[in-house]
Amino acid sequence: MRLAGLVPSISAELVSCLDKLGIRTDTDLVFRPIIEVYRQLPPGIVALRDLENVVTRVTELASAPAMSGADMLKLEMQADTKAPVLSSGIDHLDRLLGGFGGRRVIEIAGDKQSGKTTLALNIVLRHLAEFRHGRAVWLDTTGDFSVEQATEVLKSLHTEAASTALERLQVSLAFDIEAAYNVLEELESFLTPSASPENHLWCIVIDAITPLLGPLLSAVSAQGHSTMTSFMRQLRTVAQRHSCPILVINNATLINPRDTANLSAARKPALGPSFAFLTDATLWLETTGDEAVHDHDREYTVRSAEVLRSKTTPLRSRALFRISRGIIHEQGP
Repeated sequence: MRLAGLVPSISAELVSCLDKLGIRTDTDLVFRPIIEVYRQLPPGIVALRDLENVVTRVTELASAPAMSGADMLKLEMQADTKAPVLSSGIDHLDRLLGGFGGRRVIEIAGDKQSGKTTLALNIVLRHLAEFRHGRAVWLDTTGDFSVEQATEVLKSLHTEAASTALERLQVSLAFDIEAAYNVLEELESFLTPSASPENHLWCIVIDAITPLLGPLLSAVSAQGHSTMTSFMRQLRTVAQRHSCPILVINNATLINPRDTANLSAARKPALGPSFAFLTDATLWLETTGDEAVHDHDREYTVRSAEVLRSKTTPLRSRALFRISRGIIHEQGP
């Protein structure tokens, strides 16, 4: 931390004199003998006792505030009670991660047509249809958000709040990482931890994060990885600070890059192995390989959801669900 940034907590004149001595940061001052610094300063600038007080003050300002474990637990429990509990409406699917809410960043990954966007859209719209003050942001990075599909989902949710759900869903386009940062900064500008229910943000969806971060990653440079890490930390900060769950949709890539000609080759979440450690959980979706099922004059396709990584629930647990016309349903016996 630069000493100039601590003015007026410490004297600007003293900071200027210290700067001329090459003492410009808190580390420069705190880890240098006080008597040595005092002797190098011009006479009359500061008394030795006052300089000792300045060092103490700089140490306090540069240090993280201390907090007891009991106080941290209390604050954590209070924050968790404010975080919305998002549900897919399918019990065994929700149990995989203990629901989709909380102050978490959850990755929903899978190959094309695996149901990633459909699942996220059903989760968000179900919540908006249940709570009339609910608000959500959908960050569209491909321009593929479908109002028609959203309307079909809402038609299946017979609640009074469903009629205004689309009014409370903000869809923002972001085709590169800078645009995504701008959207987050705009959200943070009017969100406060004590926001009223009308101004509280209940969920953010990024569909998908792969086009934002994938082009930045390179095997010969660490800059892209650094950008990815910084962006994901920003998402975590938003989720924690505002008790707002964030669903991040990620595409798939081949486990063996040489199997490009094999359509059935095994796949894994894109963006590399370190990306999984930047989220709180990873849910992997895939088709079951079964043909479309006809039931009650409806055509269903079956999807499998598997927990690849989670900080709070068992790994490799799995659940099946159906998708019909963009709406998710319980998988029958």
